[in-house]
Amino acid sequence: MSGSDAIKWIVLVLVAILGVLLGANGILMVAFPETWFYQVPGVARTGFFNQHLVRDLGMLYVLIGVAFITGVVRPESRFGFWGAAAIWLTGHAIFHFTEVAAGICGAENLATDFPGVTLPAIISIIATIWAGRQPMAGNAL
Repeated sequence: MSGSDAIKWIVLVLVAILGVLLGANGILMVAFPETWFYQVPGVARTGFFNQHLVRDLGMLYVLIGVAFITGVVRPESRFGFWGAAAIWLTGHAIFHFTEVAAGICGAENLATDFPGVTLPAIISIIATIWAGRQPMAGNAL
């Protein structure tokens, strides 16, 4: 296996894992909004529980998970699906940073948020850039 093949498989496996985790998170948000709200570290510090909002965002996370998985299995659509997901995830991460900058939340929230907010945004940006640099003919699994 060449170095570029190894990188390709690392990216695809990482994005597949991200897609499954974000999609599963979304399913939990839709199915058990109140449990999700109070069990995920840091979420309850963001304000009052709003079932409608949690379920709305849960549906979005399911969609993002599907977009990542679709990009893994459909190379010709990879850049578009991953790019769309990356745009939302990055905006979400920036929003969390602006809340800290505005004094709405403390800086400790950035550490709590990192695994579920910032890291998915970083992974999605890197994966999208990688996908955009791949030749379409050689992009198949």
